Amino acid sequence: MTRYADLPLPEDPKLAHNVAWFARALRKAGLPVGPGRVLQAVRAVEAAGFTDRRDFYWTLHACFVSRREERETFDQVFRLFWRDPRYMEQMMSMLTPAVRGTQEERKARAAERRAAEAILDGAEEPERPEAGEPPGDEAIEIDASRTMSDEERLRTLDFEQMSAAEMARAKRMIARLSLPVTPLRSRRTVASAHGRSPDWRRTLRGAMRRGGEVTDIALRRQRVRWPSLVAICDISGSMSHYSRAVLHFLHAVSNRQGAGWADVHAFTFGTRLTNITRHLRARDVDAGLAAAGAEAQDWEGGTRIGECLDRFNRDWSRRVMGQGAIVLLITDGLDRGDPELLDRAMERLHLGARKVIWLNPLLRYDGFAPRAKGVTTLMRHVDSFRAGHDIASLEGLAHSISRPDDVGERARMLAMMR
Repeated sequence: MTRYADLPLPEDPKLAHNVAWFARALRKAGLPVGPGRVLQAVRAVEAAGFTDRRDFYWTLHACFVSRREERETFDQVFRLFWRDPRYMEQMMSMLTPAVRGTQEERKARAAERRAAEAILDGAEEPERPEAGEPPGDEAIEIDASRTMSDEERLRTLDFEQMSAAEMARAKRMIARLSLPVTPLRSRRTVASAHGRSPDWRRTLRGAMRRGGEVTDIALRRQRVRWPSLVAICDISGSMSHYSRAVLHFLHAVSNRQGAGWADVHAFTFGTRLTNITRHLRARDVDAGLAAAGAEAQDWEGGTRIGECLDRFNRDWSRRVMGQGAIVLLITDGLDRGDPELLDRAMERLHLGARKVIWLNPLLRYDGFAPRAKGVTTLMRHVDSFRAGHDIASLEGLAHSISRPDDVGERARMLAMMR
């Protein structure tokens, strides 16, 4: 069998130029495209030929797409770059703000924005269409000024609606966030010169060394210890954008000196449970999350919340929970598994944790109500219920995680369930 790597580069410079610029657009849209893939794509297109548009599409798709979440972005960049007949309609829909719609429609619009930004980035004037394409000779200028700063706008922008450039800026903002925690007072005590309780044993030992004379009284104070943080992130198709942002946040918490946490553990789940704690300790966040994504093979897959939490309770709970661990559960609660298994798993998780905080991106909708069976089951076993769809919600989590009286929206949801 002939391999693409064994084929010589084509002599036509126009082919290599166009494929290279297409790869540049893909890279700006967020796909990990390097020089090796560009050479592979040029050789593959030369071998496959240009007789059929569908063959051309799938040839480039095989060279540049390696993950499921990259398909939508590749499709939009391909249609815009290679001049689909509905090119102007795609550009106009990109400029229309997306407020509501199905999950597939929102993901498609976000992919269109990233594709258009990648192609038009740095262009001084729009390229004139070829023969047979819709006219577009005049550039359209849009006043995109805002009364608030760019960072203030990003604070309340949904992670799923962000373009590639906005997500890059949002990640830099997330890296600056902190997650402070108050220490826990233990029942054990330690020796202290400024303690409030007398240490009679140490006092008598000192007196015996001085012939039984008590000259001073040794003191003790309560020992202070730091809790552990355990994050369990849903990486199914409906949660992948939000979980990636939260994992960036957890990476910053794990690598910040003096954060106060005894340990930070992270798990991902979709159809199976994966421990990615060691990857979050990497110095480079992109390298760490790339390694975590390679180990968790169920990104953008289905959801089995009950089975995965039961697996966590059986295999990992005693190792990572310890005494006084705070659990972050990041999921939308949309589970089609056995509700009884989910109920038992959540009950055991709640009993072993000091506090369980549920971050649900669906709470961003004003009309959200706990009607799904998985949502109502989870709601009974959490201490706090909060949104987790933008930077502002992560800031709110940082302000409330150490407050024992914080319940978020849990009380309101429980009232709606009655």
